Amino acid sequence: MEGASPDGTLLLGSILLLALSGVPGLFARKGGSGGERLATLLACVASAAGLVPAVRILFFGAGFRMELPSPLPGGPILLAADPLSALFLLPVFLVPALGAVYGLGYWAEAEHLRDGRKLRFFMGLLAASMAAVLVARSGVAFVVAWEVMALAAFFAATTEDRQPAVREAGWIYLVATHAGTLGLFGMTAVLRATTGSFAWEAPEGGLAVTGSASVVFLLALVGFGAKAGLFPFHFWLPGAHAGAPSHVSAVMSGVMLKVGLYGILRITSLYGTPPAWWGGLLLVLGATSALYGAALAAGQNDLKRLLAYSSIENVGIISTGIGVALLGRSAARPEWIALGLGGALLHVLFHSLFKPLLFLGAGAVIHGTGTREMDLMGGLLKKMPKTGAAFAIGCAAVAALPPLNGFFSEFLVYLGLLRAFSGPGEALLAGFAAPALALAGGVALAAFVKLFGVVFLGNPRSEKAAHAHEPGNFMRVPILLLAAACLAAGLLSPLLAPGLDAATAAWAAKSRVGIPALAAVAPLATVATWGAALLGLLALTAAATAFLIRRRTVSRGPTWDCGYARPTARMQYTGSSFGDWIAARLTPRVAATLLEERLPEGIFPRGARVSAAAPARDPVLLRLLEPFAQRWARRFYDLHALQEGRLTIYLVYVLGTLIALLAWSVLRGWFPPQ
Repeated sequence: MEGASPDGTLLLGSILLLALSGVPGLFARKGGSGGERLATLLACVASAAGLVPAVRILFFGAGFRMELPSPLPGGPILLAADPLSALFLLPVFLVPALGAVYGLGYWAEAEHLRDGRKLRFFMGLLAASMAAVLVARSGVAFVVAWEVMALAAFFAATTEDRQPAVREAGWIYLVATHAGTLGLFGMTAVLRATTGSFAWEAPEGGLAVTGSASVVFLLALVGFGAKAGLFPFHFWLPGAHAGAPSHVSAVMSGVMLKVGLYGILRITSLYGTPPAWWGGLLLVLGATSALYGAALAAGQNDLKRLLAYSSIENVGIISTGIGVALLGRSAARPEWIALGLGGALLHVLFHSLFKPLLFLGAGAVIHGTGTREMDLMGGLLKKMPKTGAAFAIGCAAVAALPPLNGFFSEFLVYLGLLRAFSGPGEALLAGFAAPALALAGGVALAAFVKLFGVVFLGNPRSEKAAHAHEPGNFMRVPILLLAAACLAAGLLSPLLAPGLDAATAAWAAKSRVGIPALAAVAPLATVATWGAALLGLLALTAAATAFLIRRRTVSRGPTWDCGYARPTARMQYTGSSFGDWIAARLTPRVAATLLEERLPEGIFPRGARVSAAAPARDPVLLRLLEPFAQRWARRFYDLHALQEGRLTIYLVYVLGTLIALLAWSVLRGWFPPQ
C-alpha cells in the first residue's frame, strides 16, 4: 500500500465495515431481533467513522491518495478523495444509517422472515459500493465498484419480488443500468486510449479537448445519466422507487442518483476548457428533466411514484447548475462556475435530506394505512400528527419555499442562470432554462400541495385511513431528525460555503479559471438572514394567533353544508381531480393514461366518476423504447432458423468459417502489409 494516511485508512475501514454489516445477520437465528440490531449497529458505527474523514477533507483541507496492488488488469488500484468526492460522501454515510434504524420498525425480521436478512445485507453492500465508487480513481476499479452498486440496488429494490409489478420494475432497472454500464465501458476504453493509463488523472492544464474527448463526454452522459435518472434515461426510476421498500427508495433517491451526477462531474473535471456545447446540452437536458418530472408528478395518484417523479425534477435542477458551470469553464467566467456548481452541489446535499424525509414519511403513511393510493387516504394529520408535521416540512423544502433548505440551493442556480444572460451565446440557453425551471417550480409546488392536502387534510376516504396510526420510535426518530435537519440546513447554509468553495475549486482545478474564494457566501448569507427573520415572524404570528384564539369565546354550531345534510368522503376533492388540470395541459397525451373519466352528461346526470387509472408506464418507455424493442425482437425472431440445433447446419458453419480463414490467409500472402 502506497500513500496510506489516517484519513484514508479510516475511510476505507468504514467502507469495509459497511459492506460487512449485514453478514453476521445471515447466520443469526431466523426471526430473532439480534441479527438486525447488530447489522444496524455496525452500519451506524461505520457511517459515523466515515463521516469524520469526509468532513475533514471537505472543510479542513485534508485528503488522501493511495495505490493498492491489484489482481485485475490495468495496473494498481488508485484510490483518492478530494473535497468534491467528500461532499458526495456525506449523504452516503448519513442516509443509509438512518435507513437502517428506520428498517428496524418498517421491515422487522419477525414480520419478514423470507427477505429481512437479504435486505439488510444488500443495503450494507449498496452503501459501501457507493462510497467505493466515490473514491475509485482508476477505470477498472471504478467499473467494478459501479457494477456491485448496480446489483446491490437491484436486489434491494426487488425485495418484494413476489409481486409482478416489482419484478417488472426490477428487470427494467437492470436492463437500463447495464445499458449505461456499456457506455461506461466504452468511456473507460476511450479514456485509456487517450491518456495511456486507466488512472483518472490529468496534467496540470487538463486533458486536451479533441474528438475523442467529446466521445468520452457523450458516453459518460449516457452511462452516468442513466444512473442519475436524467431525461430521457429516467424511465426505470418511477417503477423501481415505487416498488422498493421505502427506506431503500430513500437511499436510491437521496444518494444513488447523486453518484451518477458525481460521475459526470469527475469526468468533466479532467478537461481544461470544454466546448460550450457540453454545458449547453447538459443545461437543456436538466431543464427538460425538471419540467418533465414536475409535470408527471402532478398527475400521479401513487404516493411513491409522485415522489419518484419529483426526484427526476430535482436531478434536472442539479444538472442545470452543472451545465451553467460547464458554460462558465468554456467562457472563462468564474462567477458562473461558482454560482452554477455551488447551487448544484448545495442541492445535492439538501436533496439528500428532504427527499429521504419524504420517502421515509411515505413509508410511515403506507405502514399506517396499508395503501399507496392517495385517493384512499385523507385526514391523516389527526391520526399521525408528528409524521404529518415532518412531512409538511419536507413538502415545503422540496417545493423550494423559504426559509427551508431547498429554496437556498435553487436560488443559487437561478443566480447562475441570470448571470449567464450576459454571454452572447449563453443568453439563449439561459432564456430557455430559467423559465423552464420557474414553471417546473410552480408545478412542483402544486403537486406537493395536492399531496399534503389529499393525504393529511380533510376526512378519511377509506377504512384504512380511518384506522391509521403513528409509527414506532425506530421509524419516527429518523423522520424527525431529517425534518430538523431541513429546518436548520437552510438557515445555516452560509456555514457550508467553505465546503462548497473547496469542492468547486477541486472540480475546476484543471480549468485555469480562478474561482473567487467564498463566492457563494454573500447571496447565501443575505437570503439566510431574511429567512431567519421570516421564520421568526411566522413563529410570533402563530403564537399571537394561538393566544388570541384561546382568549376568545368560541361558539359551536352547525356549518353551512351546501345542501348536503350528511356529507361523505366522496364529496372531497381527490388527488386525481386536483392534478388532472395541470397534467392535461403540460402532458395531454400522458394525462389521458393517468385518469379514468366518465363525465356527467344530460340534465340529470348519473354515474359520473373520475378516478386514477392503474399506474402507467413512463411515457418514454411506453411510446419509444417498448415499440422499438418489440420491432427489433420480431426482426431477430426471423433469424431463429439459423440456430435450430441441427448438426448439418453447424457443420456448414464450420466449413464456411474454414473457407473464409483460408481465403483471408491467401489474400494476405498476395497483398502483404506495407
